[in-house]
Amino acid sequence: MADPRGFLKVRDRELPPNRPVEVRLRDWKDVHAHLEQGQPFLKEQAGRCMDCGIPFCHNGCPLGNLIPEWNDLVWRGQWGDAIDRLHATNNFPEFTGRICPAPCESSCVLGINQPPVTIKNVEVSIIDEAFDRGLVTPQVPQRLTGHTVAVVGSGPAGLAAAQQLTRAGHTVAVYERDDAIGGLLRYGVPDFKLEKVHIDRRLEQMSAEGTRFRSGVEIGRDVTWAQLQARYDAIVIATGATVPRELRVPGTELGGVHVAMDYLHQANAVAAGKPVENQITAEGKHVVIIGGGDTGSDCLGTALRQGAASVTTLAIGKRPPEDRPAAQPWPTDPILFEVSSSHAEGGEREYLASTVEFVGDGQVQGLRLATTEYLSDGRRVPQAGTQREIPADLVLVAMGFTGPETTPLSDQLGIELTSRGLVARGDDFATTVPGVFVAGDAGRGQSLVVWAIAEGRATAAAVDTYLSGATELPSPVTASTVALRP
Repeated sequence: MADPRGFLKVRDRELPPNRPVEVRLRDWKDVHAHLEQGQPFLKEQAGRCMDCGIPFCHNGCPLGNLIPEWNDLVWRGQWGDAIDRLHATNNFPEFTGRICPAPCESSCVLGINQPPVTIKNVEVSIIDEAFDRGLVTPQVPQRLTGHTVAVVGSGPAGLAAAQQLTRAGHTVAVYERDDAIGGLLRYGVPDFKLEKVHIDRRLEQMSAEGTRFRSGVEIGRDVTWAQLQARYDAIVIATGATVPRELRVPGTELGGVHVAMDYLHQANAVAAGKPVENQITAEGKHVVIIGGGDTGSDCLGTALRQGAASVTTLAIGKRPPEDRPAAQPWPTDPILFEVSSSHAEGGEREYLASTVEFVGDGQVQGLRLATTEYLSDGRRVPQAGTQREIPADLVLVAMGFTGPETTPLSDQLGIELTSRGLVARGDDFATTVPGVFVAGDAGRGQSLVVWAIAEGRATAAAVDTYLSGATELPSPVTASTVALRP
């Protein structure tokens, strides 16, 4: 522990400022101005870490990140050692440091009576500094095992599994149905949260290590699952949970009502300079976003950058509290009222808003709402006599995802599913088909990027054991591990 009194000397939590709203709304660049090595209060913030005897930040992080260790190394200015300790548990801190909601900070012991340590910002500063200093280099395996593995899906779970298996000496090919590798990191998360240079430079490292990438190939259509099984010694299913949750109200067939991810995919493609015919755009429109989570926030920031006339975000539930409620005590990750960078840029937020109907003649023109009423059995229904109508030229349904697309899997491989429609698996991430494993949201359900990476690493260890009889790869979680907040 570099400074035993650091948390007493520096009691304020300090983060780097975001770029001004009027500036960042004119481009798609990262809204954050991350700390650089020379800025003194990064050292001060890292020095606030108490190096607890029992670091509860580990309780909040499924990766088991060695947070007190790399906080101490940043305080000392030992950047090479800091990135080594960070990479020891996390393949992609440049992703988690930008888009993870940081449940580790909710578990920070300092957070009991002070603002918690800026763990997430220290993390992203370490990896950015490491790339700038040339400290992120390929880790080429010393020998090849002769075994082959196909990873289907190139999101964080698939990429983590692929990198671990490649470093173990297996020959790994990653298949992605989109035209570029990255999954939802590439086309689901806007550049103002995650610029794609962070994906591309990590892929360069993985390619140099020996991982092979096959984009524009849809398994189940271009190549059948049975053909893939015959070609490879093992398969990792990492396709994510991409089936959107439906909103079953009249008028969903009207033009202008879209699933949020269809909208974001197109916007991200255009931001990357790719042509998109008949793009869904918010320019000059009254936009309504149904769903108050991260996807809804991404839609908000995107619509504002496209020049929407107005943007309203609707949430069916109550407005969360700003302070930790008694029912969610430390060190749990509480559900709190959050103001994302997109919320700070504009738009309106409404709570207790139940969508009753979309109105229009062929094209949506408005949305009929009612106040949400909570029944004694916990159900939420529109309250009688509270209906009203708001204008809407574009409606984006951002209500989350129910699970993976499973029809080709079950038809072509006979994969068993759970009652929730997820891919069934054991504690070792193995499916009911020998040699086929599942990692991330496809087996877990919609969750966080940090859980995807943790499961990718654990699945890699299980696959390595299956192929080689034993493994030296770390396994941070099991398939039955239950997160305090998924």
